Amino acid sequence: MYDINLIIISGIFMVIALLVSGRLKSKFALYSQERLSSGLSGKEIAEKMLRDNGIYDVKVISVEGQLTDHYNPLDKTVNLSHDVYHGRHVAAAAVAAHECGHAIQHADAYQWLTFRSKMVPVVNIASTIMSFLTFGLAFAFYAMPHMGNTFMLIFIICQSTITLFSLVTLPVEVDASRRALAWLSTAGITRGEEDENAKDALKWAAYTYFVSALGSVATLLYMILKYASRRED
Repeated sequence: MYDINLIIISGIFMVIALLVSGRLKSKFALYSQERLSSGLSGKEIAEKMLRDNGIYDVKVISVEGQLTDHYNPLDKTVNLSHDVYHGRHVAAAAVAAHECGHAIQHADAYQWLTFRSKMVPVVNIASTIMSFLTFGLAFAFYAMPHMGNTFMLIFIICQSTITLFSLVTLPVEVDASRRALAWLSTAGITRGEEDENAKDALKWAAYTYFVSALGSVATLLYMILKYASRRED
């Protein structure tokens, strides 16, 4: 498993991911200084967006951490980090509305969100197997060469599942941002330059998912090519 090419591929996308993540944090820090003309907090924005879309069974709660915001479909909660929950700035508005976008997707039975939710248990199993295979492949190549292809094939199957999940996540996140930006504008929560800055913040958040998906696809393709070349030997 300790393949230099795979390490290089992983390293490249890790660096890209760190750069994008750093840019995202700087954008949110910048837009956290831009106070909303509407004066609403992230919590108030989330609750209003849910009500405007006829959703009354979803709670908006505060959670610890930075950029830990997420929607939990199991208990129907929009979880906002402390700064977003209490913040009255453009960054808080963008994040709060985005997470409510997921709640609306859930209420609308948005097909990509439904598909992704069904994949979660399978992805968890695949991820667990992958953690063991990281060591198993290295051992198989040296101690049991005849088992190397079998381990690699299992790795490819698990990686395929994780890659599919990453790809399905893209339309889910893009659609949630689309819903968020449209509502923020029509509801008068953001105005003028605030609209553009909210869009910019969510754009960089989306880039993190694109980088993750590309890295996953690159790893999968490399392992498939490596497996094919071993089969021909």
